[in-house]
Amino acid sequence: MKIKIQPMGFTQTNCYIVTIDNKDIIIDPGINATNWVISNTKNPIAILNTHGHYDHVWSNAELQKKLNIPLYIPKDDAFMLQKCPLGQTPPVSKADVLVDGDKEITLQGIKIHYRHFPGHTPGNSIIEIEDVWFSGDFLFQQSIGRWDFPFSSKDAMIKSLEKAMKIKEDFTVYPGHGLSTTLKQEQKGMPMWLNYVRNN
Repeated sequence: MKIKIQPMGFTQTNCYIVTIDNKDIIIDPGINATNWVISNTKNPIAILNTHGHYDHVWSNAELQKKLNIPLYIPKDDAFMLQKCPLGQTPPVSKADVLVDGDKEITLQGIKIHYRHFPGHTPGNSIIEIEDVWFSGDFLFQQSIGRWDFPFSSKDAMIKSLEKAMKIKEDFTVYPGHGLSTTLKQEQKGMPMWLNYVRNN
């Protein structure tokens, strides 16, 4: 597996291109991601969104049209593709596949596991490919996603952190913003974050 990373737009949202067996998977194509994606893919097969916030989905529609590939998004965030809840105006897009909760999908022989960790958004999910997590805005290096946005949920974030703490395996974590980390490293700080979320 090869991974290309490019922070996009004023939010510096990481767009990822994952290449396995000469097949390219695009994850979270943000603001003005189209040209970079097209110039760095040879055989794109799908676009995957971790969640529905504008800075992760901005280039969905343009890439769908130019590359003629399917778009996947967590079911509970699909409404955000039609109207941004954060007051921005990304191009409207429509998912081809709505991913419901924890679900394994197979794209041309590549197994991908959506793990549902709501809180930041209702559908917020991690995309697991082999031993790597593309964590969107759930988990960052020494931080977690915000739970004070429209449609965010403090209670859901607490449950998601509790769920993540119980995972025994380790993964390399590529977040929606910032540098990569590992799940084991971030699990060390989760009790602190749980306490913080509960009290704020």
